[in-house]
This record gives sequence, C-alpha cells and structure tokens, in this order.
Amino acid sequence: MLTFEQKLEVFQSFPELEQRNVSLGRVNFHYEGSAYDKKTVVYHLHPNGNGYVYAGLLDGYETDDKGFVNIRDLTEPELRRLVRESINVMSIRQDGETGSRPVTAETPARSASPGGVWTNAKGEQLTLKYEDDLWYIYSGLSLEMAFETREEAGEYLAEEGFSPVKG
Repeated sequence: MLTFEQKLEVFQSFPELEQRNVSLGRVNFHYEGSAYDKKTVVYHLHPNGNGYVYAGLLDGYETDDKGFVNIRDLTEPELRRLVRESINVMSIRQDGETGSRPVTAETPARSASPGGVWTNAKGEQLTLKYEDDLWYIYSGLSLEMAFETREEAGEYLAEEGFSPVKG
C-alpha cells in the first residue's frame, strides 16, 4: 500500500488538480476545468493512506453511491491511471458540451436552494447563502468558507458535523 505522502505526490503531479486541505488532516483535490458541477477528483485522502477518487462517469470501477472508488490498496500505476481517466472524463461532457450542465427540472439552478441555517450537536450555527454565483458559509457575520457549488458546501458542512435546520 502506498503511504499518504506517496499518494499526495501522485496527486500533486497532476497540474490540473488544486489541493484543498480539509478537516482532520485530510486532503481533497479539485479539477476546476471540469465540464460538470462535480469538481472533486480526490476526496478525503487521509493521513492513514485511505481516500477516494471519483469514477462515477467511468466504466469498469466499483464505486460507492457517490461515484467514488476506495484507493487504499491501489498501486502507483493504478492510481495514476484512475486519476487521469477521471480528469479526462470530467473534461468533456458525454453530450459533447463543455462548461456547466444545462438547468433542467432534474438539475435546478445552483441558486434554486436558499441555503439556510445549519447546526451541529453543540448547538453552533452556520448560515449557507448563495450570492454572486458562489455559496458562502457564515458564522454570524464572519465568512467561514466559499464554494462554487451547493454540493461542495453541503459536503463541507456535513464533514464538520452540521446538518440543515428544518424550517
């Protein structure tokens, strides 16, 4: 099994990917050139060597319900191939289009959801708002984080132990 550092080196060798450190020492890598709203290629690379690579648009990989493959036991060539395939398939939409996907009844506009208040077990609250084509997370009046998609903001909030307050 490759170590955390070895996997990190593999991911850092792809100039298309942007490293984003998340909680508990984990690391994500995003592909900003994605033709889809989905931009996360590497999800939760953990210091113990575990992590996931997005393969939801690829054939031949066993994925979880979110389209990710567990990379714990992959060799370096297997890992490189998977990351390259993921980037390549995210570069051009299957319908040949590039850029963000069209808005349909199944895929509402990113601003369709109002965001709202999220709380954790300690009773702390964060507010999710869509403004100026970005999703912002506020703690009171202070900006905590900003994300390009609602999905990324929701993933971050869930990772931090927050859930939406039912209104």
